[in-house]
Amino acid sequence: MIKYLKLDDSKCIGCMACVAACSKAYAKEDNPGKARIQVLRLGSGSFRLVACDQECRLCVAECPVEAISINRQGVVMVDQKRCVGCLACVAVCPSGSMRYYPLESTVFKCVACGICTKVCPSDALEIAEKEESKASRFPFEVLEALKAKGTQQ
Repeated sequence: MIKYLKLDDSKCIGCMACVAACSKAYAKEDNPGKARIQVLRLGSGSFRLVACDQECRLCVAECPVEAISINRQGVVMVDQKRCVGCLACVAVCPSGSMRYYPLESTVFKCVACGICTKVCPSDALEIAEKEESKASRFPFEVLEALKAKGTQQ
């Protein structure tokens, strides 16, 4: 099972309470650029919520120093002590969920902690679980194949 932050864009009212709560909890300041969740204004009163789905995992495969791993709950975690700030994970993230803030040395992302869900007045966010899929295994199968090929040469 994978624990993740389930997003419902249709319920988002753009109040930014989730962003403020997240940045205060992790960065100790109200700074939207340091929040692990993002709210994008699409126009005409609609919004797009952005947070890691915990399933893609391309960042795990891409990290050259193995600073990104998956915990027992299926959550993709960044080891801040091992991260060298190369931004390879940011470049490969298809949803823009892997984040960095200029002048800081490491990346960060949503870890499905649930802080944002407690402050959302429209119930657009919830902590949920889902089964692992083939997509969540893909980067590891490729890595394993490459490693096997490298040992045969």
